[in-house]
Amino acid sequence: MTGLIARRLLAMPAILLVIYTITFCLAWLIPGNPLENPEGRRPPPEIMEAMLQQYRLDSPWTFYWDYLGKATGVAWALGSADTPFDFGPSLTHTDWTVNEILAAGLPVSMTLGLLAILLACAIGLTAGVIGGVRPGSVADGATLLVALVGVSLPPFVIGSALLVIFGVWLRIVPVGGWGGVSHVILPAVTLALPFAAYIARLTRFGMIDEMSAEYVRTARAKGVAEWRVILKHALKNAMLPVLSFLGPAAAMAMTGSFVVEKIFAVPGIGTHFVNAVLGKDLTLIMGVVLSYSTILILFNLVVDVVYRWVDPRIE
Repeated sequence: MTGLIARRLLAMPAILLVIYTITFCLAWLIPGNPLENPEGRRPPPEIMEAMLQQYRLDSPWTFYWDYLGKATGVAWALGSADTPFDFGPSLTHTDWTVNEILAAGLPVSMTLGLLAILLACAIGLTAGVIGGVRPGSVADGATLLVALVGVSLPPFVIGSALLVIFGVWLRIVPVGGWGGVSHVILPAVTLALPFAAYIARLTRFGMIDEMSAEYVRTARAKGVAEWRVILKHALKNAMLPVLSFLGPAAAMAMTGSFVVEKIFAVPGIGTHFVNAVLGKDLTLIMGVVLSYSTILILFNLVVDVVYRWVDPRIE
């Protein structure tokens, strides 16, 4: 177990470097100039040149190495930067640094994502167990139908429908924003449904296989209560595929959904990232991608550790 964790942590810098390089190449090719005024007014050429040099935007190689040194903390260790892991100033948000934007937006996105994953697990596991224990029943057909809808419909369709029905027509919850519990309901449900659909399908298939296994028949023959057979014996092994899915799913949900945050005006990182791409805010794009990638790698590591703990036979 220790060797697995050590190998993953040692490989993380190389993985992040590849992600950083690919993201930088794509972001640099985005048309436009982040220093231009959105109303169309351009600074004088000499001021524009000075600004490009100040932000290292006059050369892709200069920006690449300068930003890499500050973001990784190497520049701080060498004494050429004031703070470690400095993602630099935002090019489109006046007087804001990328670190400040991440500090303000990440808790919002991760709170929304955590609630969505918990809701997805509750819905998906319940539906999957019901369908797996009674395959071919009416309840199984209903869960399959819900799972099919959840997988097929994109989040912007689900979110828009929920927004119109519960926010505009019924006026039960606010149509957007962030503040109280009522603001979290619609975006959390919208973000949770696709994950819940996948979890339900994986749990159902796993439960069907496990319920016909030899150890389940043995437990029943010994007189073990049916609910203990399902929850303690079959569900534990049926959860293995779900655990594999929960790693990237939890990372994706907790770092926010760009579409969901945009629909419900949630001030998370997803909203900032969309605006950064539209405005070619290179520093914010790189900071968000590196933060997301780090969280995704760490979540996958946690899932692999839990996977090994649940079933020690897996190497």
